[in-house]
Amino acid sequence: MKFQLAINLERMDASLDMRDVARHTLEMVQMAERGGFHIAWSAEHHALEMTIAPDPFQLLTWWGCHTSTIRLGTAVAVAPYWHPIKLAGEAAMTDLLTGGRLEFGIGSGAYQREFDRMHPGLKQTDGWRYMQEMLPAVLALWQGDYEHKGEFWQFPLATSVPKPLQTKVPVWVAARAPVTYDFAVKHGLNIMSWPLTRPMSEAELYKSRLDEAMANNPGKARPVFAMMRHTAVYDRKDQWEVPVKAAQRQLGQFENLFKNLGDVKNGFPKELDLAEISNRAEYDPKMLSTNLMFGTPDEVIAKLKPYQQLGVDQFTYYASLGLGHAEQKRSLELFCKDVMPAFA
Repeated sequence: MKFQLAINLERMDASLDMRDVARHTLEMVQMAERGGFHIAWSAEHHALEMTIAPDPFQLLTWWGCHTSTIRLGTAVAVAPYWHPIKLAGEAAMTDLLTGGRLEFGIGSGAYQREFDRMHPGLKQTDGWRYMQEMLPAVLALWQGDYEHKGEFWQFPLATSVPKPLQTKVPVWVAARAPVTYDFAVKHGLNIMSWPLTRPMSEAELYKSRLDEAMANNPGKARPVFAMMRHTAVYDRKDQWEVPVKAAQRQLGQFENLFKNLGDVKNGFPKELDLAEISNRAEYDPKMLSTNLMFGTPDEVIAKLKPYQQLGVDQFTYYASLGLGHAEQKRSLELFCKDVMPAFA
């Protein structure tokens, strides 16, 4: 099983200096490279301090200037916020400037709040339609001159300038719904999945959707199947509450955004009282400690084994969860030193 790092520039409040936040992400990516991680991912989000990534390609190029082997990916470029020519060109430029290390992840978007600002009038639930029109256009632009007459975009003959350095850029889609698994298998795309804070049964559900898509598309190659979990490794068992409390704080803001409650001031969402929300069971401390990739090295190895047995090819270590920078670095150090060798 290979390993990936998802890391955000993240501020839960205004007390952190942005320069420290930016430097921390780079240091985490460099640690991951030294430890043998395969890919580092940057998200795309707008006007939110908890995920600061208005242009993931800018971040990847910066990380690429200070690393040499780790691959660099978008998780994900949000299709409805882009024009195909611009997305193709920016992605290709990143591949060029990083020496052919781009992993191109594309998706449909997460928060209605962002859609209301980045693509007013579009429902988040319709974002997948833009993704399915966008991706073939980008791939065609990478090949050469291409004219597009679609439902959402129309443009005369054009091409991507520059072209990617790689002959074939690996392409990933963020998938939860069956329609996206089917699209991925049909078009030879790798899959990134995220069971949020839900139990192992959610991971099994996503694997069953992949299996169903494979059965419905005989002869198609099996995509690489990656799965992400919030991850925190600590030295002693009695430290279990540290990442749980950090996660609860971040998830309180996440729920505000997910429900589009609109209570965001200067980029900081108000943290909801998780005890008062209807899905509060998803944030019970013991449940979070059990479901997420939290534990001592031995505990995390034991938790990872079922993912490997399920058929997860690459595990995505989600480092950003409101945890302090020192704790994040100690966690990654322990993961590289004590956990990854068990899966070599």
